[in-house]
Amino acid sequence: MLDTILKILVYVLTSVGIYGILKKMKETPWWAFIPGLRYYGLSRACEREQDGKIVLGTEIILRILGFVLNRIQPESNLFIAVLVLVVVLIIINVIYIVRVVIGVLHTFDLPQKYAAAWVILPFVFPLILGFNNKYQPVYLGQKIDDELLAGTAPASLTAALDDDPGDDGLVVHVRARKVNELSRFRATRYLLKDINLTIPNGTLVLLLGGSGSGKTTLINAINGYEKADAKIMLNGRDIYKEYGQMKYRIGFVPQQELLRMNDTVIRTLRDAADLRLPKETTPEEKNRIINDVMDTLGLTAGKEGLVSKKSGGMKKRISIGTELISDPDLFILDEPDSGLDGVIARELFERLREIADRGKIVLVITHTPDRVIDLFDKVIVLARDSGKVGRLAFYGSPDEARAFFERDTMERILMCVNKKEDGGEGRADEFIEKYAQLTKERGTSGNE
Repeated sequence: MLDTILKILVYVLTSVGIYGILKKMKETPWWAFIPGLRYYGLSRACEREQDGKIVLGTEIILRILGFVLNRIQPESNLFIAVLVLVVVLIIINVIYIVRVVIGVLHTFDLPQKYAAAWVILPFVFPLILGFNNKYQPVYLGQKIDDELLAGTAPASLTAALDDDPGDDGLVVHVRARKVNELSRFRATRYLLKDINLTIPNGTLVLLLGGSGSGKTTLINAINGYEKADAKIMLNGRDIYKEYGQMKYRIGFVPQQELLRMNDTVIRTLRDAADLRLPKETTPEEKNRIINDVMDTLGLTAGKEGLVSKKSGGMKKRISIGTELISDPDLFILDEPDSGLDGVIARELFERLREIADRGKIVLVITHTPDRVIDLFDKVIVLARDSGKVGRLAFYGSPDEARAFFERDTMERILMCVNKKEDGGEGRADEFIEKYAQLTKERGTSGNE
């Protein structure tokens, strides 16, 4: 009898405490009185909704299994099997309760070490957090972090669209790239909005933008790795609709080399050829392709050497070679010159220029563009608008970019659209609007 009373008391106190927490977090407070659902409510409030769903699901299954156990003979094999499943689910349930609790503690700016105390004495911390005004969620009141709201209110700017995508080159129409609803604020967050341009074949393109402008997000949207609300066409074919085939027409070299250091250069390229070329490719054709790639990138002389012994610039070329093997139509490189000195970086970009001259589209992110800007055909400038959403601020030739921004270098152009707190001029909205109006007047939506 006493044991039952204590259980009821703990349940009521815990529920009341969680009720107070949910109320502070502006979630449905009465959920606190329903086992499982209470932790789902907490998880929604602290950005761990998936964890809360697992807690809720395991709670429901455990209650069903508890009902089943009471109707099975304890000596049977079925009873043992169900009992084992119950133990496993209890462990999973506790693990994800702890994850939700850690999320709540983080939201209240408390160390996660208190999670153990919460689980052992489940009514103490909920009551303290729920009814002591000293503890408030860190995203409320004066403590709100403005970055949490980034992208939830895009600036109201003009955006031009192209209704005729054409058949040649890369056509990019990103209406929006959004992430899931933010449970704290019930708002959609935009990462990109209204990116519309066409890049002809045989073009070397610089992708320029400050921190948070959406360069990586745009690249991932173009190559289909993270699909946006968009239409991306490559030589008349829809990348999203035909992704299974089109992903082989796109080469991507990330900033960090993904190479096996103990392999030779030639072995690295042969392995890439085995993985990327069609199965029906003959050994003779495969060798011809490998030799052509090595000649293009200047890798032939040292092909028997270990990758680990190569210079930084040579490793970049090898990384490029592993993607170039499949002869992609679109080639994307994220800071290929990172850590390279001027001479080596120049030589690397000259190789990229040669690849573009073979009819390929080469799209490059680099933080030191001015030392090689003469090699580029086009410049894409992304900027973060006043709503902290990545937008298109310019697309055209380097000379046109200098005239448009009235600046003589790419770095100074970037400073025009960077935020004032980052040392920039904070004129992103101005240039986004100016470019949108310019493309409307041309009637080309940035296509040239």
